[in-house]
Amino acid sequence: MDEIKQLQKMIDEMNNIVFFGGAGVSTDSGIRDYRGKNGLYRTKYKYPVEYMLSSNMFFQHNQEFYEFYKSNFNCLNAEPNITHKYLKKLEDQHKLKAIVTQNIDGLHRKAGSKNVLEIHGTIYHNHCVQCGKEYSAEEVFQSEKSFRCICGGMIKPDVVLYGEMLPDSYILAQEYIEKADMLIVAGTSLTVEPASSLVRLFHGKYLVILNNESTPYDKMADLVIYKPLKEIFSKLK
Repeated sequence: MDEIKQLQKMIDEMNNIVFFGGAGVSTDSGIRDYRGKNGLYRTKYKYPVEYMLSSNMFFQHNQEFYEFYKSNFNCLNAEPNITHKYLKKLEDQHKLKAIVTQNIDGLHRKAGSKNVLEIHGTIYHNHCVQCGKEYSAEEVFQSEKSFRCICGGMIKPDVVLYGEMLPDSYILAQEYIEKADMLIVAGTSLTVEPASSLVRLFHGKYLVILNNESTPYDKMADLVIYKPLKEIFSKLK
């Protein structure tokens, strides 16, 4: 059986599906991934990317942090692609119970999906570390240099930086995956912990991995498809 037809058959059969996606889900919307051939990790910066995206960098080199952050993560004009739109349709059919995403771009919500667990946070929420006042993504990205609160405190994007704890949505993601009958993993290398270890919590019927390259969990999967996501999701009903 054709592998995409096989995926369609699995989806048709299941009514408790969870989707777990990484940066590869948003590349068709023009957003760079991390480890792909044109990803952030392929570009040289003053410091390693892990440090550029760390809490230490934010607090100790705030100006440089914001220069890096605003030049690489401003996706306010990005639009949902075929993958985001298909998942919204699957949620509307009450088959998809949750979207677990490592992405901070907000595109699943922009597509209209309701139950989105953003385990690495989102660019759309920002707060002053001193007084707690909230600021929009537009205010942050359209500001000059580093952006300060009216109280003088630093404004931090509500994204999970290296060295920080994952949000409560991670616990909820664990619960959904543990209870799921089908887990679709897409656009992620499954090499970043602890998010990638979520796959090990799945004990349902079908584990499906969709990615351009192999992952450490391929041998566990019931179906693996090495094709661009837009090619896969554009053929699903």
